[in-house]
Amino acid sequence: MNTTAPLMFALQGSEGYGDAVARRLGLSLSAHVERDYEDGEHKCWPQDAVEGRNTVVFHSLYGDMHHSAHDKLCRLLFFCGALKDAGASQVTAVTPYLCYGRKDRKVEFQDSTITRHVARLMESCGIDRVVALDVHNPSAFDNAYRIPAWNLDCAQLFAQRLAPLLVAQGITVVSPDMGGIKRAEQFRQALAQLLARPVAMAMVEKHRQHTQLSGECLVGKVAGSTVVLFDDMISTGQTLLRAAQACHRAGASRILATATHGLFTSAGTLFESGMFERILVADSITPFRLPAPCQARLDIVDTSALVAERLLLSRSNETAKGAQPTAFT
Repeated sequence: MNTTAPLMFALQGSEGYGDAVARRLGLSLSAHVERDYEDGEHKCWPQDAVEGRNTVVFHSLYGDMHHSAHDKLCRLLFFCGALKDAGASQVTAVTPYLCYGRKDRKVEFQDSTITRHVARLMESCGIDRVVALDVHNPSAFDNAYRIPAWNLDCAQLFAQRLAPLLVAQGITVVSPDMGGIKRAEQFRQALAQLLARPVAMAMVEKHRQHTQLSGECLVGKVAGSTVVLFDDMISTGQTLLRAAQACHRAGASRILATATHGLFTSAGTLFESGMFERILVADSITPFRLPAPCQARLDIVDTSALVAERLLLSRSNETAKGAQPTAFT
């Protein structure tokens, strides 16, 4: 069994995140080349020798100012294929934000479950393992992949960041829709354990018809309480905003919002609403759509240690039955 430390690569746009994880493991990123052609086509390849080596590739699959989510997915697939073509023994894809996570079921006649197609593409390009943060539907994610696929839960990280701010108040964790109740409950339990006192739970009704949202019923009591809205992502922000308005009408004294993935496709709308004392997101997506004043008011939670721990645990498990694991340093 190969006990040499893995080679780590980060594709364009994800270099900062990959470097942060690598440094936690006592490593540095390996060299690679990405080349664009005049017609929009692309090729990429590793410069360091990968034959017989375990490799890790970092790429967060969200559209930004330079590449669409489709571009990033193709680049990840092509690069991982290049690693396998060059003889890499194992390829782990770390996708802090995994695209198409919301397309996990059929909602129209002859609709497609794209999460499953993304999984097949990754498998066909030789990816052996996938690591993602707080996917939209963990069950669909688990069922889509025939290779090891790990969904890392960020609830504990958010609880640790928020706990010092919530020492003296009554607290209610609120799920902004029914689908997020289990996710919010995990966060509520983590927060209650850190604070060593009860934390209440509530939910806001939401119905979606195409792009239209409806439903304003709040299930639970929030009057006089500090409300923490907890979700997996912020896209337009309308779901969180409607939930915050419902809590405000019900007498909440403070409203905070947390979500792992901050897409902010409506730019600073949430900040301009004046509803939120604080908004927290993970570092899975660079908040490039937000104007500078909004970025200054955004709390970003570092997830690099969580990913590094998962990679280190995986490596230790691989070597448990053979040689002692070689340190990453």
